[in-house]
Amino acid sequence: MAYDRTVTMRGTFDDAVKAVREALAEQGFGVLTEIDVQATLRAKLGHEMEDYLILGACNPPLAHQALEADRSIGLLLPCNVVVRSDGDHITVQAVDPGTMVQLTGLDAMKPVAQEATRRLDAALASLTDA
Repeated sequence: MAYDRTVTMRGTFDDAVKAVREALAEQGFGVLTEIDVQATLRAKLGHEMEDYLILGACNPPLAHQALEADRSIGLLLPCNVVVRSDGDHITVQAVDPGTMVQLTGLDAMKPVAQEATRRLDAALASLTDA
């Protein structure tokens, strides 16, 4: 099973990150965490790699609904969105919310995953239209 939803876009890395943040916000997601993988690996290991940023995106009503269905679902929150340089383009990947249903096996998680998927797909689609 694929666990990601992926699009590619042109432009600079910084412009892509800005566009991703805006697209997520338009769909009700805030960014709670930001991990600059490139900077972290450089500082901790002396390893050089491409631009690679992990954004922890959260839609509070959906997170609340998921937590009401299963308190342990916090292990899978927030929704990680990766923005990374990939040759001559930028790759943007979001975790597939359907993994919540598959991993928990809870029917109560289905509507949450469906709505999160709809919103993340809309955000990703707006990036390819830009």
